[in-house]
Amino acid sequence: MERTEEELVDLTSRVYKLVVERGKDGVLQSEIWKELGLTSRDGSRLAIRLERRGLIGRVKVLEEGRWTYKLTPLRFPTDMASIEKAPCIVCQFESKCAIDGEIGPYNCPWIGPWAMKEFRELTQPVAPVTT
Repeated sequence: MERTEEELVDLTSRVYKLVVERGKDGVLQSEIWKELGLTSRDGSRLAIRLERRGLIGRVKVLEEGRWTYKLTPLRFPTDMASIEKAPCIVCQFESKCAIDGEIGPYNCPWIGPWAMKEFRELTQPVAPVTT
């Protein structure tokens, strides 16, 4: 059965997501195909697609007497949550901001306090729940 481009894009992202979730230790290609209910052929094509894009690495390994590939992420998706509340996003001086400019990351009156607030929130101990 021939898949549409939309289905291929969806499956490619699902495969990439699973590889990223398994982390630097990687995951066997055969495990992913079983988990997603794909044929070995479809799975190999998706892995090759991700490899060509530089998103995953594929290393041939012998597992339980059978050859397969171990897939590892080469690039991890960017987590935008860390900068969602950054003052730069709504700053009126953003277009003038530069490393060596009058306004920049080193002398910005808003980014320092924001960074410290974010740091305090991340390092603040969690209070125990009492009943």
